[in-house]
Amino acid sequence: MSSKIYSFYFSLIIAVLFSNISNAQPKKGEFIQASIGLGMSAPYEEYNIMGTGFYAQVEYVYAFKKWLGVRPYAGFISTTPSESGTDTSLSEYRVTSKAFLLGGKARICAPIPWVAPYFELGIGLSAGSFETYTPIDNKKESGVLMHIPVTLGLALGKENGVEVAFTYYFHPEINQFSGAAAIGLSFPINR
Repeated sequence: MSSKIYSFYFSLIIAVLFSNISNAQPKKGEFIQASIGLGMSAPYEEYNIMGTGFYAQVEYVYAFKKWLGVRPYAGFISTTPSESGTDTSLSEYRVTSKAFLLGGKARICAPIPWVAPYFELGIGLSAGSFETYTPIDNKKESGVLMHIPVTLGLALGKENGVEVAFTYYFHPEINQFSGAAAIGLSFPINR
Protein backbone atom coordinates (compact mmCIF):
# COMPACT_ATOMS: atom_id res chain seq x y z
CA MET A 1 0.00 0.00 0.00
CA SER A 2 2.78 2.47 0.89
CA SER A 3 4.51 2.04 -2.49
CA LYS A 4 1.28 3.15 -4.22
CA ILE A 5 1.20 6.28 -2.08
CA TYR A 6 4.84 7.07 -2.91
CA SER A 7 4.16 6.47 -6.61
CA PHE A 8 1.19 8.83 -6.49
CA TYR A 9 3.16 11.60 -4.77
CA PHE A 10 6.12 11.14 -7.11
CA SER A 11 3.80 11.36 -10.15
CA LEU A 12 2.13 14.45 -8.70
CA ILE A 13 5.47 16.19 -8.08
CA ILE A 14 6.68 15.41 -11.63
CA ALA A 15 3.42 16.69 -13.11
CA VAL A 16 3.65 19.96 -11.15
CA LEU A 17 7.33 20.51 -11.96
CA PHE A 18 6.92 19.92 -15.68
CA SER A 19 3.47 21.48 -16.18
CA ASN A 20 5.01 24.85 -17.13
CA ILE A 21 7.84 23.54 -19.27
CA SER A 22 8.44 26.86 -21.07
CA ASN A 23 10.13 28.32 -17.99
CA ALA A 24 12.02 25.20 -16.98
CA GLN A 25 15.54 25.70 -18.42
CA PRO A 26 17.35 28.99 -18.17
CA LYS A 27 17.78 29.17 -21.94
CA LYS A 28 17.52 27.27 -25.19
CA GLY A 29 20.51 27.38 -27.58
CA GLU A 30 24.31 27.33 -27.27
CA PHE A 31 26.30 28.79 -24.37
CA ILE A 32 29.62 28.73 -22.58
CA GLN A 33 29.36 28.17 -18.83
CA ALA A 34 32.34 29.07 -16.61
CA SER A 35 32.43 28.00 -12.94
CA ILE A 36 34.88 28.52 -10.11
CA GLY A 37 34.73 27.46 -6.50
CA LEU A 38 36.02 25.79 -3.38
CA GLY A 39 37.22 22.27 -4.22
CA MET A 40 37.14 19.33 -1.86
CA SER A 41 37.86 15.61 -1.81
CA ALA A 42 36.62 13.00 0.67
CA PRO A 43 36.51 9.21 1.08
CA TYR A 44 33.37 7.14 0.54
CA GLU A 45 33.54 6.07 4.19
CA GLU A 46 32.14 8.35 6.87
CA TYR A 47 35.38 9.65 8.36
CA ASN A 48 36.20 13.27 9.12
CA ILE A 49 39.01 13.19 6.55
CA MET A 50 39.04 15.51 3.58
CA GLY A 51 41.08 17.71 1.33
CA THR A 52 40.25 21.27 0.31
CA GLY A 53 41.46 23.47 -2.49
CA PHE A 54 40.55 25.00 -5.84
CA TYR A 55 38.05 24.06 -8.57
CA ALA A 56 37.38 25.54 -12.04
CA GLN A 57 35.38 24.27 -15.01
CA VAL A 58 34.23 25.38 -18.47
CA GLU A 59 31.28 23.80 -20.25
CA TYR A 60 29.92 24.02 -23.77
CA VAL A 61 26.15 23.98 -23.34
CA TYR A 62 23.71 22.84 -25.99
CA ALA A 63 20.14 23.10 -24.71
CA PHE A 64 17.80 21.09 -26.95
CA LYS A 65 14.79 22.33 -25.03
CA LYS A 66 14.43 24.84 -22.24
CA TRP A 67 14.33 21.94 -19.78
CA LEU A 68 16.94 19.56 -21.25
CA GLY A 69 20.51 20.04 -22.42
CA VAL A 70 23.88 18.32 -22.85
CA ARG A 71 27.12 19.74 -21.51
CA PRO A 72 30.60 18.59 -22.53
CA TYR A 73 33.04 19.96 -19.96
CA ALA A 74 36.70 20.46 -19.09
CA GLY A 75 37.86 21.35 -15.60
CA PHE A 76 40.53 21.23 -12.96
CA ILE A 77 40.54 20.35 -9.27
CA SER A 78 43.39 20.51 -6.77
CA THR A 79 43.02 19.62 -3.09
CA THR A 80 45.48 19.24 -0.22
CA PRO A 81 44.91 17.56 3.16
CA SER A 82 42.83 19.48 5.69
CA GLU A 83 43.08 19.36 9.44
CA SER A 84 40.94 16.52 10.81
CA GLY A 85 39.44 18.76 13.49
CA THR A 86 39.38 17.57 17.06
CA ASP A 87 39.89 13.89 16.19
CA THR A 88 43.70 13.54 16.47
CA SER A 89 43.49 9.80 15.74
CA LEU A 90 42.77 10.70 12.09
CA SER A 91 45.60 13.23 11.70
CA GLU A 92 47.84 10.87 9.70
CA TYR A 93 45.14 10.12 7.08
CA ARG A 94 44.45 12.16 3.94
CA VAL A 95 42.35 12.33 0.79
CA THR A 96 43.66 14.44 -2.10
CA SER A 97 43.05 15.04 -5.80
CA LYS A 98 45.00 16.93 -8.43
CA ALA A 99 43.37 16.31 -11.79
CA PHE A 100 42.08 17.61 -15.08
CA LEU A 101 38.47 16.63 -15.69
CA LEU A 102 36.93 15.89 -19.08
CA GLY A 103 33.52 14.46 -19.92
CA GLY A 104 29.88 15.07 -20.69
CA LYS A 105 26.67 15.34 -18.74
CA ALA A 106 22.98 15.98 -19.25
CA ARG A 107 20.90 18.53 -17.33
CA ILE A 108 17.24 18.44 -16.37
CA CYS A 109 15.71 21.64 -14.96
CA ALA A 110 12.54 22.31 -12.97
CA PRO A 111 10.14 24.98 -14.35
CA ILE A 112 10.49 27.73 -11.77
CA PRO A 113 11.05 31.31 -13.02
CA TRP A 114 13.98 33.31 -11.59
CA VAL A 115 15.18 30.26 -9.62
CA ALA A 116 15.52 27.11 -11.74
CA PRO A 117 16.72 24.08 -9.76
CA TYR A 118 18.55 21.50 -11.82
CA PHE A 119 20.14 18.07 -11.70
CA GLU A 120 23.04 16.85 -13.88
CA LEU A 121 24.43 13.37 -14.42
CA GLY A 122 27.11 12.10 -16.80
CA ILE A 123 30.38 10.27 -17.27
CA GLY A 124 33.95 11.43 -17.70
CA LEU A 125 37.68 10.96 -17.20
CA SER A 126 40.06 12.41 -14.61
CA ALA A 127 43.75 12.69 -15.49
CA GLY A 128 46.05 13.32 -12.55
CA SER A 129 47.03 11.98 -9.13
CA PHE A 130 44.73 10.79 -6.35
CA GLU A 131 45.27 9.51 -2.83
CA THR A 132 42.76 7.92 -0.46
CA TYR A 133 44.47 7.02 2.81
CA THR A 134 41.94 6.15 5.54
CA PRO A 135 41.67 3.50 8.27
CA ILE A 136 40.04 1.24 5.63
CA ASP A 137 41.72 2.25 2.33
CA ASN A 138 45.28 2.96 1.26
CA LYS A 139 45.03 3.75 -2.45
CA LYS A 140 47.26 5.99 -4.51
CA GLU A 141 46.75 6.32 -8.26
CA SER A 142 48.22 8.43 -11.03
CA GLY A 143 46.96 8.46 -14.57
CA VAL A 144 43.52 8.45 -16.13
CA LEU A 145 40.51 7.29 -14.10
CA MET A 146 36.81 7.17 -14.88
CA HIS A 147 34.48 9.40 -12.86
CA ILE A 148 30.74 9.96 -12.57
CA PRO A 149 29.74 13.65 -12.30
CA VAL A 150 26.62 14.56 -10.33
CA THR A 151 25.48 18.15 -9.81
CA LEU A 152 22.66 19.83 -7.89
CA GLY A 153 22.23 23.53 -8.42
CA LEU A 154 20.15 26.63 -8.97
CA ALA A 155 20.14 28.91 -12.02
CA LEU A 156 19.33 32.40 -10.73
CA GLY A 157 18.24 35.76 -12.12
CA LYS A 158 15.94 37.07 -14.83
CA GLU A 159 18.00 35.43 -17.58
CA ASN A 160 19.19 32.60 -15.28
CA GLY A 161 22.76 33.57 -16.12
CA VAL A 162 24.19 32.98 -12.64
CA GLU A 163 24.42 29.49 -11.16
CA VAL A 164 25.16 28.20 -7.68
CA ALA A 165 25.94 24.50 -7.55
CA PHE A 166 27.29 21.57 -5.59
CA THR A 167 29.09 19.33 -8.04
CA TYR A 168 30.65 15.94 -7.28
CA TYR A 169 32.90 13.57 -9.25
CA PHE A 170 32.73 10.01 -7.91
CA HIS A 171 35.91 7.97 -8.48
CA PRO A 172 34.96 4.32 -7.80
CA GLU A 173 38.51 2.99 -8.44
CA ILE A 174 39.98 4.89 -5.49
CA ASN A 175 36.94 5.08 -3.17
CA GLN A 176 36.80 8.87 -3.09
CA PHE A 177 34.79 11.72 -4.50
CA SER A 178 35.95 15.17 -5.47
CA GLY A 179 33.66 18.11 -5.67
CA ALA A 180 33.03 21.77 -5.24
CA ALA A 181 30.72 24.48 -4.07
CA ALA A 182 30.85 26.66 -7.17
CA ILE A 183 29.46 29.80 -8.75
CA GLY A 184 29.08 29.96 -12.52
CA LEU A 185 28.22 32.43 -15.26
CA SER A 186 26.63 31.72 -18.65
CA PHE A 187 27.66 33.47 -21.86
CA PRO A 188 25.55 33.01 -25.03
CA ILE A 189 27.43 32.01 -28.18
CA ASN A 190 24.71 33.13 -30.60
CA ARG A 191 22.01 35.66 -29.77
